[in-house]
Amino acid sequence: MKDITIVFIVFASVAIPIIVAGVVYYLKKRLEHKQIMSAIEKGTPLSQIMPRKPQPAGPAWIRYVSVGTTLVIIGLVSFSCGGIGRNFELFIAIIVAGVGAGWLTRGLLHRKYYLKSQPDRNTHPEPKDRPNTL
Repeated sequence: MKDITIVFIVFASVAIPIIVAGVVYYLKKRLEHKQIMSAIEKGTPLSQIMPRKPQPAGPAWIRYVSVGTTLVIIGLVSFSCGGIGRNFELFIAIIVAGVGAGWLTRGLLHRKYYLKSQPDRNTHPEPKDRPNTL
């Protein structure tokens, strides 16, 4: 009986915050939906009600490469520290390293296409024709 109580307490301590966060998120979205619908009924533009989403401070590829590198290092270190009899820990280490490799690949691909879309810094744009002011 005592073991069941401990399992229930552990399960409840994990589940209750998740349930509360889900209910708060649901109520927030419901209120936001009501505000949008009332604004549409009144004819108010939505740009006055909802603020614009902030743009990321820098390029996304830096975040992807950083997360990928961190996960690969954590996976490899935990893989090297794991013993032969610890199959579950080795399995988790391989999964973490694999996810890190995926994020690292995503970051490198984003970097490749991000750099292609940026103007070349070595070439200067041609100046526009200026009228003679002499």
